[in-house]
Amino acid sequence: MQKSKKVVIIGDSAFAEVAYECFTHDSPYEVVGFSVESAYLTKDTLFGLPVVPYESIESHFTSAEVEFYAALVYSQLNRLRRRLYEAAKRKGYRPASYISTKAFVWPNAVIGEHCFIFEDNTIQPFAQLGNNVVLWSGNHIGHHSVIEDHCFVSSHAVVSGFCRIGAASFIGVNAAVGNNVTIAADNWIGPGVTIIHDTEPAQLFKGNQPEPTKVSTHRFFKLKES
Repeated sequence: MQKSKKVVIIGDSAFAEVAYECFTHDSPYEVVGFSVESAYLTKDTLFGLPVVPYESIESHFTSAEVEFYAALVYSQLNRLRRRLYEAAKRKGYRPASYISTKAFVWPNAVIGEHCFIFEDNTIQPFAQLGNNVVLWSGNHIGHHSVIEDHCFVSSHAVVSGFCRIGAASFIGVNAAVGNNVTIAADNWIGPGVTIIHDTEPAQLFKGNQPEPTKVSTHRFFKLKES
């Protein structure tokens, strides 16, 4: 894909490494470097590119030429990603977004700024995503649903039609939200949890791992102990 823009990635974690791959191989952006707050700076380069202190990022990358993406996950209930996204904007940098070419986004869906949409996401007609939203791989965002600012949706979650996901909420792997349901702000929906009624702000819904049976896999499948 022809490169027509430049981006600096804020962060050097696993998400930053994945973001580098996505921007490099599936976007019009050329990654020119990384930036990390000085207290967490542990390396000088990553993928042969400079890792510079965030406090002096202007000395290395000019806002007139370079956009940014803050590649942070859901740390502090999405507060860390929000803080760095808003701080970089105050420095005058424009936020970049990534939308996988393997995602299906209906033409009238509305996507905010500084979003990261991985492969195999389906975003149906009239859906809306706010700013600073992450959709990891393979989610379904139903028609007329709204994902508010600063949310993080893990892989293979289902948000049905006419739903609203409140700001800064997290939706775990394989979670499901029924039709016409509103998830309030600052909710944590754990892996595999199904929500069918509206929630209150700052609620946490945990996915419970089942207890193992008393019969071992070796006994169940009649295997000899090694």
